[in-house]
Amino acid sequence: MLTLQQARALHDSQVTEEHLILHAKNVMYAMGAMAEHFGQDREHWMAVGYLHDYDYEKHPDAHLQFTEKPLLEAGVPEADVRAILSHGYGHCTDVKPETDLEKSLFTVDELTGIIQASARMRPLGITDLETKSFMKKFKDKKFAAKCDRELIQRGCEMLGMSVSEVAEICIEGMKAHAADIGLLGSGE
Repeated sequence: MLTLQQARALHDSQVTEEHLILHAKNVMYAMGAMAEHFGQDREHWMAVGYLHDYDYEKHPDAHLQFTEKPLLEAGVPEADVRAILSHGYGHCTDVKPETDLEKSLFTVDELTGIIQASARMRPLGITDLETKSFMKKFKDKKFAAKCDRELIQRGCEMLGMSVSEVAEICIEGMKAHAADIGLLGSGE
């Protein structure tokens, strides 16, 4: 099973851009919360979340095409590599998310982008972000327009959950780490 220590070492050996590290942390904390929701190993899901964009900085136009071999060679279990590959289902891989881990990663990857953008608009950052406020931003297709809402909805359907249910879990998971992900706000 992939550990958080392994995931950090592998990810940080490839990723240096601050915004990509921040995204990895957002996904990691959201995945930890999803693991708790499903009664699964929190650290394991966080590790998969942190490592999910392993090849993105060096290969943005061929994302996930340079992930499988090096991660398997580094000793990452096949199931964890498959989970990472599945988050690109439909746009850069044909690995369909099947487990709760895979479906969660597929969904959370895009969802955390809108959560982060929503929190940055608030004086207190994510610390007082409520699901109701988030859903207003989610429904505004001009807000965080690069985040694929159809993909998020498809992921939520795979999970058998609504967008607001998944968002609430992720927001709460990210709130606990607001300082680490730069979402404490300005306090003004």
